Amino acid sequence: MISLARHCLPSADSGPALRALCEWTPVDAPGGGLHPGDLGWHLRFDDASVHLWVDDAMPVAVGFLEGSLLRVTAAPGADLGALAADAEDILDAGCDRSDGLAIPGWHRDQAEPWLVMSWSPRPLSSRTELVAEADAADRVLVQRAAFARSSFTLERWHSMKRSPVGGLAVETLVRTPAGAPAAAATGWFAGVGRCGLLEPVGTHPDHRRQGYGRDAVLGAYAALADRGASAVAVVAQSTNEAAVALYRSAGFDVIGENRDWVRAGRT
Repeated sequence: MISLARHCLPSADSGPALRALCEWTPVDAPGGGLHPGDLGWHLRFDDASVHLWVDDAMPVAVGFLEGSLLRVTAAPGADLGALAADAEDILDAGCDRSDGLAIPGWHRDQAEPWLVMSWSPRPLSSRTELVAEADAADRVLVQRAAFARSSFTLERWHSMKRSPVGGLAVETLVRTPAGAPAAAATGWFAGVGRCGLLEPVGTHPDHRRQGYGRDAVLGAYAALADRGASAVAVVAQSTNEAAVALYRSAGFDVIGENRDWVRAGRT
């Protein structure tokens, strides 16, 4: 008999959700839903929370809302129908898309898919440096310049690093010969023998097409491999040709596609 209970955890108490996600992370690239790194990036917000479903005190799923998108990863063998039924009140709160959890009556998004790309560890070199406290402002500067609507701030960088997931972050920064911050990447470790994740990666508009973004990626996944990651994954929109080309140039191969579930009547 299944008896689900759902807990809404603030950032500081998200450790049980993190441990479950690490345990469920595969050797190769995740196919959808959540990686511990997705949780880590989400927890840059002080008021961020995460849903943890348990059955007889055993974690069976982890999820959170990202705008109108519900992102969920379930334990192998979990009853997805029961999870979808229990999430009904979340879905009624303005949610119209789901990643990782099929919702009865919803349909697969027919727009261009997200590409799941993976890299297997091998020797490499790059121009990166690992981000330390003294580099945090430059890492934030790159993020804000690379993404026009970015809400990342130094305070949110500190919130991310203080969260239970912060210790899993591996951040790289690439500078120009003059010392200007040019590109940055954040990689997330999920445990020895498990797949790491890149989220996010950005290049300053003033320094694009000079190989800085590729070096940031190379440095991040080299650092993850040094910690024992079995592979490194990244998920990119298939329509984002520049990002897909960057990851291909850095040695990533497309190993799958991911499509959200969309509420009936939505595209």
